[in-house]
Amino acid sequence: MPSLRQSYTVTVPEEPAALPLDKADLRRKSPSLSRSMLVSTFMGLIINQAKNKSPQGLVGLRNLGNTCFMNSILQCLSNTPELRDYCLRNTHRTDLNNCRTNAALMEEFAKLTQNLWTSVNESISPSDFRIFPPPIFNSSHLNSLNQDAQEFLRCLLDGLHNEVNRVTACPKVSIKDFDHLSDDEKGKQMWNMYLEREDSKVVDLFVGQLKSSLTCTVCGFRSTVFDPFWDLSIPISQKSSGEVTLKDCLRLFTKEDVLDGDDRPTCKKCKARRKCTKRFSIQKFPQILVLHLKRFSDSNIRATKLSTYVNFPLKELDLREFSSESSERAVYNLYAVSNHCGNALGGHYTAYCRNPALGEWYSYNDSRVSPMSSSQVRSSNAYVLFYELTPSPHSKYQTCRL
Repeated sequence: MPSLRQSYTVTVPEEPAALPLDKADLRRKSPSLSRSMLVSTFMGLIINQAKNKSPQGLVGLRNLGNTCFMNSILQCLSNTPELRDYCLRNTHRTDLNNCRTNAALMEEFAKLTQNLWTSVNESISPSDFRIFPPPIFNSSHLNSLNQDAQEFLRCLLDGLHNEVNRVTACPKVSIKDFDHLSDDEKGKQMWNMYLEREDSKVVDLFVGQLKSSLTCTVCGFRSTVFDPFWDLSIPISQKSSGEVTLKDCLRLFTKEDVLDGDDRPTCKKCKARRKCTKRFSIQKFPQILVLHLKRFSDSNIRATKLSTYVNFPLKELDLREFSSESSERAVYNLYAVSNHCGNALGGHYTAYCRNPALGEWYSYNDSRVSPMSSSQVRSSNAYVLFYELTPSPHSKYQTCRL
C-alpha cells in the first residue's frame, strides 16, 4: 500500500578535478562547492520536505456541518488535472476578463484548489467557498437531510462556466432546418451552434453531446435531437445476483424504450400523436465523462436507495458500442469517485481520487486523507464516477469545434 511518507536518496559528488591551466578564468568565476556545503544543501531540502506532512494534493477539507457532499465533489474536481492546472496557473483570470457578472465563484474555487495543492497543513477550511456563493447552496441543498453531491456538481460546474464563458455577445437565435442533413452533419451543426453561446474551459472538459432518436411505429419516420450534457444519469440494472457491471447500466440507459399512451409524442410526418420508440446514444464524448449512478429514487410513499454493487473498470473503459459514430475513440480511465454511505434519509459522502502527481489512489474523508489500494476503489457506495478520456495513440485528444 502506498505511503504518505516520501523517501529521498542523496548522492554527494566527488571533489571536482582540477581544471586545465587555460581554464583558470573560468575556475575563478565558478568556484567549486565543498562536500560539506553540498551535504548541508541536500539536508535542508530533506528537512523542508519532512515538514510538509501533506504532499501536494493530499490536503483534507474540514466539515463545516453537513458539508461532506461538497467536500467530496471538490476533492474530485481538485484531482481533475486540466481543471487543477487551469487554477494553479491562474489561466482562469484571462477568461474572467470576459465575465459580465461578478466572478467571485471562480476566484474562490481557484483559491481553494490552489490551497489544496500548496498548503502544508493536513486540512484546510472551505468556509469562504461555502459561504460566499449563495446560488450554489440553495434551499434544495440546505434543507434536505441527504445533501446531493451530484446536484451540487451540476450547479457548481454551471456557475463556474458562466463566469469564464469566452462568449461576450451571444448571436441572435436563428431557427434552422436541419432535417435534410445526415445525423452526423446535424450533430456537428448543433454542437457549433452551442459553442457560439457556451464556450469555456468547463465546456472544453466536461460537456458532451447526447443523441436522442425518435421513430414512429406507424409511418417509420425518424427524428433526431442533439443535446449537450454535463453528466449522464445512469439507471442501475437489476440482476438476481445483486451485482452488475457499469456496461450493464449503460446498456439499460441506451436501450430502446416504447412511448405509448399518455407518453405518445407527435409525429412530424403523421401530424398526430403516435406510438414511438426512443433511443439514446452518445454523439460526442467529453474529455471528462461524469457518470451518475441513480441510487436514489423518490416515490409517494418514501425515498429509497439502491445499494447494488456496480462493477466498474478503473482502466480502459471502452464505450464505442454506445457511440452514434463507431469510428470515434471512446476509451476512458477512472480517476475519481464520489461515494455515499447510508440510506436515502441520511448518510456520509467521501471521495476516492487518483492523485495526478503521485499516480496513487487516496481516500478523502473530510479532513482525513489516507492512502488506499486500487482494489478498494470499487464498492456499493460508489455514486458519481469521474473518467478521463485516454489520449489517442496517434494524436493528443483536443476538444474543438467540429
